[in-house]
Amino acid sequence: MAPTTREAQRAELHKTIWRIANDLRGSVDGWDFKSYVLGFLFYRYISENLAAYLDAGEHEAGNADFEYAKASNVDVDDDDLVAGIVAEKGFFIRPSELFVNVRARASRDANLNETLERVFGNIEASAVGTDAENDLKGLFEDVDVNSNKLGSTVAKRNEKLVKLLDAIGDLNLGNGTFSENKIDAFGDAYEFLMQMYASAAGKSGGEYYTPQEVSELLARITVVGKTSVNKVYDPACGSGSLLLKFRKVLGKDGVRQGYFGQEINLTTYNLCRINMFLHDVGYEKFDIAHGDTLIDPAHWDDEPFEAIVSNPPYSIRWDGDANPLLINDPRYAPAGVLAPKSKADLAFTMHMLSWLAVNGTAAIVEFPGVLYRSGAEQKIRKYLIDNNYVDAVIQLPPDLFFGTTIATCIIVLKKSKTDNAVLFVDASTEFVRSGNKNTLDGPHQQRILDAFTDREDAAHFAKLVENEAIGENGYNLSVSSWVEAEDTREVVDIAELNSRIAGIVERQAALREQIDAIVADLEGVK
Repeated sequence: MAPTTREAQRAELHKTIWRIANDLRGSVDGWDFKSYVLGFLFYRYISENLAAYLDAGEHEAGNADFEYAKASNVDVDDDDLVAGIVAEKGFFIRPSELFVNVRARASRDANLNETLERVFGNIEASAVGTDAENDLKGLFEDVDVNSNKLGSTVAKRNEKLVKLLDAIGDLNLGNGTFSENKIDAFGDAYEFLMQMYASAAGKSGGEYYTPQEVSELLARITVVGKTSVNKVYDPACGSGSLLLKFRKVLGKDGVRQGYFGQEINLTTYNLCRINMFLHDVGYEKFDIAHGDTLIDPAHWDDEPFEAIVSNPPYSIRWDGDANPLLINDPRYAPAGVLAPKSKADLAFTMHMLSWLAVNGTAAIVEFPGVLYRSGAEQKIRKYLIDNNYVDAVIQLPPDLFFGTTIATCIIVLKKSKTDNAVLFVDASTEFVRSGNKNTLDGPHQQRILDAFTDREDAAHFAKLVENEAIGENGYNLSVSSWVEAEDTREVVDIAELNSRIAGIVERQAALREQIDAIVADLEGVK
């Protein structure tokens, strides 16, 4: 029986990942290990998902005993049948190549590495020439079953691959569609892997993963007052964790036209597309592009997005004014200046503003320096404030993200505001300590959301400031400049303190008199 509580399912998932880690220890480092675990988890998922889909169709047609996993390849060797399945699911897997069947034969398969390589190739090839081709292409690229990291010989590599298949296969994840799961299996696995390897990975780990509670806060901010949005977008989407939080916040049908994003890192781009499938997002409902958003953006011709969320890499280099074409780029030109070459943060911000729908909201995690630095960044802030695009600035607690302890902030952009002011929220103390990181738990998230929704002053927490006042203060958007921190020092009663000091002085005088008298008596004895 599957675990029925969130904690039990999460504990089982973590236990399995640790078991795989111990099996591969010394041969596969953290980041390669992550790709193997998630790749095999993906292989298992799409196998079970496809089998469950085909079984349900046959059962509804009256063939109650049908099990696709037990069918022969000959039974499905029909071009029209396969084309119909691919049109519906985006891919096809022969019965003999399903995860459960490959696993059952694995320990006896002397050429297991070749078998898996062929299976992965066939899955991707099934989508060639269809609308799903770009969504499947290269998804198994990082799962190198012939890598020397798995072992110096074929036999040793296959031994590791058997252990991987068995460990992932033993993981109890529900009924084949993962609908029984009370946890986000992929997201939770990814976060646990990040925790295991973030210290070794350094900055790169933090660039590609946003903690789930921060993702949820960003999503909730962008949909305040709405039950659905046309589509959601992240120009630096990493593994897609921010995009997929909208399924939790709005429900499966809350994003009407789908999930869109772009990612420059090839491995993470592949993980993002895997993540979409693992969350049962059909290939026709997501469009994830590979490339440099700032220089070569996808989705130029798409309808603007009602919800944009992002945690772009902090202060990375980009072409900036070294590329003479960028100053005329319609995304950047309105500000009249480009973000500095050494700090692309506000280039991402301008890009997102350009892609934002008139009735939309963008919530962006930013490096704090963009709020107050001078030069080109101040000029971009001036453009944003003078045109009334900045809705709120929220200061987050420190040490929330993997790979950095920096206290980041959230800038919220809107194109249709009802006032000419910016709400500043100081949420720097809204956290609980969990392990070696800080965490935004439910009550802390809710307090931030309530302040964002109420849009009213709250002592030491929130302040609504007119744009004019911000301009007079050099377009400084640092929260600490506008929200007065609470003075937690002990309040001292001056009158009482003076009285106590006077008493001490009086007592000292009396003691001096007593000491003088004792000294005089001693001198008299002499």
